[in-house]
Amino acid sequence: MIKKLLFLLPAVAGLLLASCTSPIAKRIEHNPEIYNSLNARQKQLVQTGQIEEGMSKQAVFIAWGKPNRKTAGSRSGKKTERWSYAGYDTVHGSSLGIGYGVGYWDGGWGYPYYYEPALYYQPTVTYLPYERKWAEFTNSRVSAWSVTP
Repeated sequence: MIKKLLFLLPAVAGLLLASCTSPIAKRIEHNPEIYNSLNARQKQLVQTGQIEEGMSKQAVFIAWGKPNRKTAGSRSGKKTERWSYAGYDTVHGSSLGIGYGVGYWDGGWGYPYYYEPALYYQPTVTYLPYERKWAEFTNSRVSAWSVTP
């Protein structure tokens, strides 16, 4: 039994390590032709999740992943495309109020027959989306970008 478990240990360790691969590394691994077409500076930027003006859409995809939203537009008579990436702010709050709970009387029927008021307090957590970063493309190349720290 122990020998069987020891035999499985390397396989389990391999699966755990494979799941720890960063999303950028996975995108590089799945798109080697795009990554290899980048110059040395762009490869270094992509590996750290950064972009610069002049990068292709494919390079931005490898660095930042799939955008949450794509929008088309125009600037100075040229068609543009904007990729937006969402971030989420955590907002803590609470609710305080009076609710009604159901009381039971088991006189042989087992049906609820009265309601009793109850004061409640409930902490809440809400996640509000915002535009964390964006890249704008003109002629399929980054013409502007922004990242909110």
